[in-house]
Amino acid sequence: MMMFNKPFASACIAISLFLIACNSNNSENDANKAVLDTISLSNKNFALAYQDGDKIVATSIDTMKQISFGGATDPAISPDGNKLAYTLSDSVGNRSVWIADLENKSQGKLQVNNNNYYGAVWSADAGKIAINVFNKNSVWKIGVIKADNSGYIMLDSASKINAFSPAWKNDHEIIAHDLENLYTFDLSGKIIGTEPIKALIGTVYNISSSNGFFYTKDGKKIFFNAANGPLIEGTHDEAEAVYLLDVASKKITQISPKGIHVSFLFVTADDRIFYSGAEKPYKQSKIYVADLSGNIKTVVDKGTYPTAALK
Repeated sequence: MMMFNKPFASACIAISLFLIACNSNNSENDANKAVLDTISLSNKNFALAYQDGDKIVATSIDTMKQISFGGATDPAISPDGNKLAYTLSDSVGNRSVWIADLENKSQGKLQVNNNNYYGAVWSADAGKIAINVFNKNSVWKIGVIKADNSGYIMLDSASKINAFSPAWKNDHEIIAHDLENLYTFDLSGKIIGTEPIKALIGTVYNISSSNGFFYTKDGKKIFFNAANGPLIEGTHDEAEAVYLLDVASKKITQISPKGIHVSFLFVTADDRIFYSGAEKPYKQSKIYVADLSGNIKTVVDKGTYPTAALK
């Protein structure tokens, strides 16, 4: 059972309703800044989490029911919609991942022996969480921990290979990349597959460490976001878009409409494509959802970094 803090003391509630319980430990207080400022928790039914400025918002798909958090980043809603993972940063730059229970408002810090880990990604069964971890050899790795806060391991811990932007290929395998290769890891930590990115998608797409790859449920296609377009007005950066690669034929199809710069991509285990993107003049990002049939819908008029629960 995950070790969550106890429900809030009344003294805390009198000042402000915190997700983080009062704590006399100064080092943890530096990080504990996630503040709950709106609440509507009946019947749960949370389906989407995203960033709105300096807040995280968890909401029903129709946005009629919302809960928001101040001072946190990297929202990741669990596939069952019951929990929310997020990153907290302290005053000296340390990062850690916390899990909030959206039903009883308790929370717990993931038990990882590290002071720089962030960006939680849930497995489809909501039983495991992958995170980015900066290891003692100054290399980025992928950590995996059970949702009950036990069994933490670091994948491929001994090598000098970096691993960025983890995603679950299925409940037993994780993919990540180092800008040059797309790696598949099993949960014992071994690399069981290596695909050169240029061999997969060619040379016209520019990949950064924050760009993600997501296999479709049948394992035959890969979603990814990458730069391949005109410069964004007022910058030296190329616009990014969402693409779908057919692994067998190597055919690549653009999913997001032209003219939208896509800042973040997330694909659910049931093949729904959520992304945040901005149109010219690129001042405000919206959140969209698309399906494999090409249907696209605007979900949120202002937001970034979306993640979604399963239907």
